[in-house]
Amino acid sequence: MIGNPPGPAVDSRPAERSVRPRRGVLLDDCREHGSEFVRLVRVAAGKRAVEPRALAVRTLLHLPRVARLDGQLTWAQVRAEIATQLQELVDDQAKVERLMPEGRFELQDLRFVADYNRDNAEEIFTHLHYLRSARPGALNYALVDPLYGRPVSLCSVSPLEWRRVGRHIASRFEIAMDTVWDISRVYSFDVAPANAISYLLARVRSDIRRRRPDLQLLTTAVDPNLGFTGASYLAANWNRWMTIRPRPYLYYRGRYVSPRQLRTEFATTNVAELRSMHGGDFGLSRTQLLDSMIFCCRLKGETEVVPAGLQHRLHR
Repeated sequence: MIGNPPGPAVDSRPAERSVRPRRGVLLDDCREHGSEFVRLVRVAAGKRAVEPRALAVRTLLHLPRVARLDGQLTWAQVRAEIATQLQELVDDQAKVERLMPEGRFELQDLRFVADYNRDNAEEIFTHLHYLRSARPGALNYALVDPLYGRPVSLCSVSPLEWRRVGRHIASRFEIAMDTVWDISRVYSFDVAPANAISYLLARVRSDIRRRRPDLQLLTTAVDPNLGFTGASYLAANWNRWMTIRPRPYLYYRGRYVSPRQLRTEFATTNVAELRSMHGGDFGLSRTQLLDSMIFCCRLKGETEVVPAGLQHRLHR
C-alpha cells in the first residue's frame, strides 16, 4: 500500500556545474530538492536516457542499506548505488519500452481510462515501480496519450489489506474496513504534465463512487524516506489522517524486498528465521527511518482535516 509521486524533484535538463563536496552526506540531505544527490542522479540518468525520478526513488530505497546508524554516507557509496540502480533501470525500461510514452502532452489532451489493460499495468508496475510488483487483482486506471494510448500516469486500486490501518479507521471514524479501498500502486512517467496525478486521483474517485456506491473511503500510504510528500493527494483533496512507525527496510541479495514479497517467496517475514536459512543474503537498514503517512479521501462528501496533533501514530 504505497503511494508514489511527487518524489524527488529530478528532471532531464542539462546539469549545472557545481563543486563536488569532499565530505560525506546525510541520508536526509539526499531527499532534499536541489541537493547534490539530485544533481548526480540527473547526470547519470541523462547519460543512459532513463527516467530521473525513477532512478532517484530506487536509489533512495537502497541507500539505507549502506548508511551508518546516524544516516551518514560517503559520496563513494552514493555514486556506487546510483550506478547499480541505473543499470537495473536501463534493463527494466528496455522490457517495457513499447509501453513508455513519447513526447509531452497537455493535461487536457490526455484520455482517462478506467479498467486499463491489466497486463500492461502489471508490466509497468513490475518493471518500473520501485516495489517491482503489481497488486494482484487490482483495478487499474490510467491517463493515456492521445496518439498511441500509452499510459502517462497510472494507478491501481484494491481492497484495503492493512488491518492495523483498517481497525483504526473503523474505531475512530466509524468506517467499516470492508468499505475501504486502497490506492496500492502509482506510477507517473517524467513526461506527465503538472497535476497529472491529482487529476487522475479525482477521476478515480468519481468512477469508484459511481460503480461501487457501497464503498466509503480511499486510502494510501506515502513513504517520505523516498522523497515523497503527498502533495498530489493534498491537491486532490485528500488529507493525512495518521502516521505509521517505520520498520527497517529488508534486502535480499542487495535488493529491497517488501514483506508481501517475503511471504510470497519464503512463506515468512521473520528476519531471524530468514537469516538462519539464508545466511548473509538478508540485510536490514540500520539508520532511523521516517514515519509513513496515511492519506485518506471520503468517496462521499468532504474529507475532514485531522490536525497533526490529533493524528495517531500507529505501530506496524
